[in-house]
Amino acid sequence: MITKALLEDVSSLNKLINSAYRGEFSKKGWTTEANLLEGSRTNESELIEILQDSKNTILKFTENGHINACVLLVEKEQQLYLGMLTVSPELQNSGIGKKLLYNAETHAKALGLKTIVMTVISARDELIAWYKRHGYIDTGAREAFPVGDIHISISEQPLEFMVLEKNII
Repeated sequence: MITKALLEDVSSLNKLINSAYRGEFSKKGWTTEANLLEGSRTNESELIEILQDSKNTILKFTENGHINACVLLVEKEQQLYLGMLTVSPELQNSGIGKKLLYNAETHAKALGLKTIVMTVISARDELIAWYKRHGYIDTGAREAFPVGDIHISISEQPLEFMVLEKNII
């Protein structure tokens, strides 16, 4: 079942997101960033801040009372920003990510938005290919990757974000 996340979900979301992006457990899935980054992907404070902003929605996929996937949707001027698409590493390749993308499109349409945009680390070829198979295109735009205490690069190549976009008219 896909529903909106609530503040009471923050702890579960934090564990899910960090386990899918970083650390050894994330390597059970194909979407890990563990070969590029150390540290946490997010924290509870950031998730609380996200959920308290009315422009943001986190959709969660729940099964048997357990949150197994989520996606962040941010209403921006004329488009919806999609971020933190997360599926538990043990459940990747089961179609849950596709369901969340479909629900993101439904959410965008309900807001009257015609475009979904996202940023993906450009070194993540497999993930970029997956998004392209789902209708996203490389806009050619690039953004600097943030340097800080949370996102600690262990990559030999400099990291940057690629901007992907999908029209959903």
